[in-house]
Amino acid sequence: MSNILFISHNEAFKNDLSDQIRLHAGGFDFITSDKDVSPDILLIDEDVDALKKYHAQNLRAPTIFLTSKPEEVLDTSSINHLIIKPFELGFFLDELRACLNIYDNSEEGFLTFNQYQLRPACKDIINLRNNEETKLTEKEVAVLKYLYKFQDRIVGKNELLQNVWEYSPDVTTHTIETHIYRLRQKVEHDDLSAQLILTVDGGYQLKV
Repeated sequence: MSNILFISHNEAFKNDLSDQIRLHAGGFDFITSDKDVSPDILLIDEDVDALKKYHAQNLRAPTIFLTSKPEEVLDTSSINHLIIKPFELGFFLDELRACLNIYDNSEEGFLTFNQYQLRPACKDIINLRNNEETKLTEKEVAVLKYLYKFQDRIVGKNELLQNVWEYSPDVTTHTIETHIYRLRQKVEHDDLSAQLILTVDGGYQLKV
């Protein structure tokens, strides 16, 4: 899941667009602040002050700014996509996906932990100890991204089942155990100093 921080004073519009994103795009989650989890995309509706505030904090998430008055947006240097309202949903979703690609291919999109660098867009992980590059599947990348997002706590198997596999009917917690075991073997090579994922209290936690 990729996080969207959606700022809007129009709750009805915000709720409707959020529902459309969940329905037609998938793979996105919404957060209410950047205090606990860093956003992958900053989506701001009409609020120039919020745009200035978050970029003054050096929040580097790609930014989509929605406005019905583009003439009032004097500085577009911090905006990746300026979308004029009203807009077609298909166009907006294309811009949203493009914004996510910007993040995944940026240095901010590379996740670094325990001398590893995960590059989601390239679907690989680099062991910075020896510069070994290992190709990953899309699901392996999704698991590591999810564990990284919640690295400060243990992630249960059912949580992974819900948020990474989205309750696929052919997936069980045993499937998840096997998947993570194979990922470990693929990357760690039985090197204890290069542990990738820890098993803690029946769940998993990224070693950082």
